[in-house]
Amino acid sequence: MLEVRNLDAFYGAMQVLHGVNLAVGAGEIVGLVGANAAGKSSLMFTLAGLRTTHRGAVLLDGDDISGLSPWERPSRGLVLVPERRRLFPFMSVLENLEVGAYAPTARAALPQSLEEVFALLPVLAERRRQVAGSMSGGEQQMLAIGRALMARPRVLLLDEPTEGLAPIYVKLLFGLIIDLRRKGLTVLIVEQNVHHVLRTADRAYVLENGRIVMQGEGASLLNDERLKTAYLGL
Repeated sequence: MLEVRNLDAFYGAMQVLHGVNLAVGAGEIVGLVGANAAGKSSLMFTLAGLRTTHRGAVLLDGDDISGLSPWERPSRGLVLVPERRRLFPFMSVLENLEVGAYAPTARAALPQSLEEVFALLPVLAERRRQVAGSMSGGEQQMLAIGRALMARPRVLLLDEPTEGLAPIYVKLLFGLIIDLRRKGLTVLIVEQNVHHVLRTADRAYVLENGRIVMQGEGASLLNDERLKTAYLGL
């Protein structure tokens, strides 16, 4: 469903991604792991259209979407949940969710989407009038995911979703990811919590200095000695 071909990306003159190739099949959970500054978030920004200086192709359902703007890509079904959530802290939970349905097709389905999100994440229904900035970190992350779901994505990009979360919310979040896949969603997740993501992912890629250096089934990578030494400290 999502394919990246020979992708290079730059910050000014500095190249941060080097010939990245990866693929995410329909209904898959695919993980992307690596050390800090490996280029993981740069890749997610590029997929979402937020990093405009790049070479290579991003394909969705076989169509090259590299030329689409960041606000056009959600209409095609590709939606990013950014690192650190990026909510509107002085707006209510409900208002943040409504912002997620800005694309015309999503706006037309807003009542249905709200019902689905509230059923999936009851805490958002309970707190719909609460100001987003007053919620706990875990609740805010659920709101960020709920906002993305309001765009009615087919491919969900999750950038470091467990950052700063208490263990109970980490467990809840990975359970939610599995539920979303059961509902037909395709997920690409960037995550430093290597144990959790490799246990959950069907497949995973390892990014190092802007290059894919390893790939395979999640469980197989979890038992790989090189990965254990480099990223798990074992």
